Amino acid sequence: MARPIWTGTLSFGLLNVPVSLMSGERRVDISFRMLDSRDKNPVRYERVNAETGEEVPWKDVVKAFEYDKGSYVVLEQDDIKSAAPESHETVEVETFVDAGDIPPTYYEKPYILVPGKKAEKGYVLLRETLRDTGKAGIARVVIRTREYLAAVLPQGDALILMLLRYPQEVVDASEHRLPEGEAADYRINAKEREMAKQLIEAMSGEWDPSQYRNEFRERLEKVIRDRMKSQGVVSRPDDDDRDVPEDATTNVVDFMALLQKSIGNNKRTPAKKGSGKAQATDDAAEAKPARKAAKKAGKKAAKKVGKAPAKAAKTAARKAG
Repeated sequence: MARPIWTGTLSFGLLNVPVSLMSGERRVDISFRMLDSRDKNPVRYERVNAETGEEVPWKDVVKAFEYDKGSYVVLEQDDIKSAAPESHETVEVETFVDAGDIPPTYYEKPYILVPGKKAEKGYVLLRETLRDTGKAGIARVVIRTREYLAAVLPQGDALILMLLRYPQEVVDASEHRLPEGEAADYRINAKEREMAKQLIEAMSGEWDPSQYRNEFRERLEKVIRDRMKSQGVVSRPDDDDRDVPEDATTNVVDFMALLQKSIGNNKRTPAKKGSGKAQATDDAAEAKPARKAAKKAGKKAAKKVGKAPAKAAKTAARKAG
């Protein structure tokens, strides 16, 4: 079961509803690792000094703001912490607006608010009131160390927390060259508009997201499976000990299971009985205990040889005394 990002409260007015903040998206992109084509070893990303080319350990890395080309001001960790918001787990609704007044370009990332135990009444009250009024609650929320602007919206049985972009992050469409004016200015007549309307009505239907698939990902999965079957896979026994880039992502569980199954089916072909390779393997297995015994005997003999000179010297010294 997914773990909550944090557990806190959803507050509006004097009403506080205990909630858990859960991620509302699932990444299904297929990620790739870069390999050296010569020996198929992973390529590691390193932090290097731009002037000397030497690797820089994490303890010597500091954050800085480049206020001019080549000119920086270094910030300490306390400087950054002083600007960060207090990490309080609260969705504080400041106002309610018509949900239709929020432009689509402001929507960024969804989360799901899950009510705590015995908090269902306040949760359902807000959900149904938002649905009845067509309103959205505009709130501020801290996720990890950053404060976000967000909208609380009803969706089915859930309250969705949709992160919003700040106005400074949204590009104004007026910055681009767009066709202004009325339709008649572009010689679009009433008949053309009516035909376009009829076409849209003929193509209209209910929104059913299950009808849409990531076809590129499906085709890419097939390419990977076919390549694994035809050319095999690159596998090393010490993969777990190798460095992984900090920004590396993990493929989703269902696809990983599929790949593991494919690897298991194509990893090795058992040798036939009576083959030279199988016989050599058996001979090696039989010879292993003999080699071990010989090695042990050799060590024992060497130990005796080492003790002999010391014993003779001790006897000679006693006689001389």
